[in-house]
Amino acid sequence: MKKNRITIDDVAKALGISKTTVSRAISGRGRIGEDTRERVLEYIKENNYRPSPIAKGLAEKRTYNIAVVWPIDYGYTDLPFFHRCVAGMNRVTSVQGYDILICMVKGDDIGELERVVEYHKVDGVVLTRTLVKDPAAEYLLSCGFPFVAIGSSDDEDIVTVDNDHFRACMEITSILATHKTKKIALIGGDTNHVITQTRYSGFVGGMKKAGAEVKDELIRLDVDSERQVSEILSEYRRHGVECVICMDDMLCDMFLRCCRNEGVTVPRDIKVASFYDSRLLDNADPPVSALHFEDMGLGQKAAEMLLDLIEGKKVSKELISEYDVILKGSTK
Repeated sequence: MKKNRITIDDVAKALGISKTTVSRAISGRGRIGEDTRERVLEYIKENNYRPSPIAKGLAEKRTYNIAVVWPIDYGYTDLPFFHRCVAGMNRVTSVQGYDILICMVKGDDIGELERVVEYHKVDGVVLTRTLVKDPAAEYLLSCGFPFVAIGSSDDEDIVTVDNDHFRACMEITSILATHKTKKIALIGGDTNHVITQTRYSGFVGGMKKAGAEVKDELIRLDVDSERQVSEILSEYRRHGVECVICMDDMLCDMFLRCCRNEGVTVPRDIKVASFYDSRLLDNADPPVSALHFEDMGLGQKAAEMLLDLIEGKKVSKELISEYDVILKGSTK
């Protein structure tokens, strides 16, 4: 017959001490004699005592939860990235006894994030993107709460982890530009997103490296609709653009759809590439040249860094250099 799990009250009664003393011995905190601590630890070892997560959390003043902040304005095309990142985080948190709580924010409305922090529902936070004007990061900094941001930031007080998007974007741009394709255009999204700024800088760096001219009239940012993309395609055709680089998979999917609708053949009439690869482009015809990053590893690293912060360890910004430049039929 399986023995019932003993409680902290059972340990206290068996040793003739208070439950507070038992809790202090288990957590390693608070004033307690070394002999008493050893007695408690020896007893719980012999009796296979395992504190419940709630009791352990109360003893250590922890919830054993972390919040992953997900912007509500992200669309269905962002879900694969989010899913892979969270899967990577879970690899780390589950081993350490932590659970993940998903927290939604909408623009400047960070009420849900404020609630989980101020009601002590989590021990730390992972932000899944960085912004030029970032109310979530500003709030967490103001209250000294442990957090890690996936992305990059010029603020030295924000601990970040990110893929090396600058180097990757520079590399694929320079490769495309050196293949006798000099008139290259760029389509990007929200300029309040730091990733947009980073990818733009990588594009400019790649063009300069290849000795190609960066033409301002061929760079279109803050694009978020298929109508805009259709208008941009017409402009690029008038300018004789040879290759279009899209900053992400969603914009690339829109651009390819507009090409099909308007009878523009890829790559015969215009070459196309993407600074980010995902399943959204898996069935593209022709296959799309793109950058590939390991999002699961990114999430795993973010969780490792956050748990170190929660433990009071010193943590520095990190840049993950692994990526693949995959050239396919869309640029041949």
